[in-house]
Amino acid sequence: MSRDKEYDSIVIGAGHAGAEAALAIARSGHQALLVTMKRDAICQMSCNPAIGGLAKGQMVREIDALGGEMGIATDQTALQFKMLNRSKGPAMWAPRAQADKERYRKYMTLAIESEKNIDLTEDQATELIIEGKKVIGIRTLKGGEFFSKSAVITTGTFMCGLMHLGQQNFSGGRRGESPSIGLSDSLREHGFDVIRFKTGTPCRIEKSSIDFSKCEEQRGDEAPKPFSFRTEKINLKQESCWLTHTNQKTHEIIRNNLHLSPLYSGRIQGIGPRYCPSIEDKVVKFSEKERHQIYLEPESLSTTEFYVNGLSTSLPAEIQADFIHTIPGLENAKIIKFGYAVEYDCMPPTQLYHSLETKKIEGLFFAGQVNCTSGYEEAAAQGLMAGINVVRKLKGQGPFILKRSEAYIGVLIDDLVTKGTLEPYRMFTSRAEHRLLLRQDNADERLMAYGHHESLISKEVFEKRSEIWRNTKEIIQMLESKKINNVSLKKILRRSSESFKTLPISYLQSYNLTEELIRKVELDVKYEGYITRQSAEVKRFEKLEQRIVPKEIDYSKVHGLSREAAEKFSRIKPTSIGHASRIPGITSCDVSILSLFIVRHF
Repeated sequence: MSRDKEYDSIVIGAGHAGAEAALAIARSGHQALLVTMKRDAICQMSCNPAIGGLAKGQMVREIDALGGEMGIATDQTALQFKMLNRSKGPAMWAPRAQADKERYRKYMTLAIESEKNIDLTEDQATELIIEGKKVIGIRTLKGGEFFSKSAVITTGTFMCGLMHLGQQNFSGGRRGESPSIGLSDSLREHGFDVIRFKTGTPCRIEKSSIDFSKCEEQRGDEAPKPFSFRTEKINLKQESCWLTHTNQKTHEIIRNNLHLSPLYSGRIQGIGPRYCPSIEDKVVKFSEKERHQIYLEPESLSTTEFYVNGLSTSLPAEIQADFIHTIPGLENAKIIKFGYAVEYDCMPPTQLYHSLETKKIEGLFFAGQVNCTSGYEEAAAQGLMAGINVVRKLKGQGPFILKRSEAYIGVLIDDLVTKGTLEPYRMFTSRAEHRLLLRQDNADERLMAYGHHESLISKEVFEKRSEIWRNTKEIIQMLESKKINNVSLKKILRRSSESFKTLPISYLQSYNLTEELIRKVELDVKYEGYITRQSAEVKRFEKLEQRIVPKEIDYSKVHGLSREAAEKFSRIKPTSIGHASRIPGITSCDVSILSLFIVRHF
């Protein structure tokens, strides 16, 4: 590849973040170079082969509404679909799919290889080329120099990756793959803070060695709902998952061998995920529990490997075998791959703007686990947003930033760049103040106009969805106008005992009353009161967001501001009063002093 070719953007890493970033850039008509260390590991699911779940499922639907690929890829390749939280109100439902990791990888690889605006190269980025505080390219392990107008770093767990299995450790970002060396040193040289995090994965076992008669079968939904608003119907055969549990004998073996765990012997220095702990952590921190749930999940139709969800560990292989064989159904389990932990370099995300562009180097964006997050969904969301913002910067447009009230993706990014994180960040519904507005069923209404505007959603798809939104509003207006005994059908439908199908709706025959349209009408009517109140809260919140904080403020000259507040404001550079108020450790007094200073001097 010639040295004089300049790309619009270089994307470093082809995991879930890198793939979404590259596709967003290329589909917007710009030339992207995607650099991966291993071509046949694009979007590899190195941990749990699943997509979605609580809050994460909502995020996948948001990715889809914006024009990302994760939802469609899942609909085309998954093994099982399940809508979680059905025992609660529909506003809390969340889609989840057990993915076929091989089919998913192949689907995403084909999507990238088929995109004419993406050049894919198998190499390793080792150094940034910076000119006047602006990124202009990269140098690679194979001696290449590639030039671009921007770059997106999506290195996952590979930067200085170090894997641990018992008392052994060896370099690598994932089993069987080399670490990325040099890039984090290059980032340090340009003034970036770098920290160390860790994650882990459980063993994989041979299907034929599992005694399923001792486990509880977990079936998928009979009528599965797709992730993508562009998927008409799921036609895939569904596979079962299986539930079993650890017991006191399991825990005893683990407790007796904690000194051999790199996590407890001090060999691992990185901080691990609180909400996805290892089995060692569970046994120690929840010692009162007699057992822990273990889900046995198929990884692919092309392999006989089962993923042992809930049993992440880095204990020595022989100890793993001992405690696994105490679990019902796994007494004779054949272990194909043992669990391990991996430490890696990542970048405190407070070094970013909300666009995911770095504050120190213009044109340089970070997305995915490099931003201290965990999970495929969080990574894909950041990759898509970084890709969109790369394109907007190339066009000379302002950044695309989702509000906290608009999307879980907005909550994710605002949390990262405003608050930072002391552990791998994972999205939960509890993180969103306005979660009744951020339902999985209305992600298209909230976000698809943005995806269409950014040329990632076709006119045909947008118009088809727009018709459903219009029909929903028209039907609700009609329900409000029609009355029985002076009570509108809309008020009747709002009752918990009533449903759309119990109403006299003969006058609605002109509409194509699909299951989706009926469900949308019911949800909008039944949650109208809650939504109205939450919308009012959003308006009050947005008043703070609209009060802009000028970039040129010298916080050391803001009289009365505490030294701590001045340091945090200088480092994080809040863009609004609302943004400033969410910074950890900032008091209402600090915010008032800043507001008054802006009024007087700007």
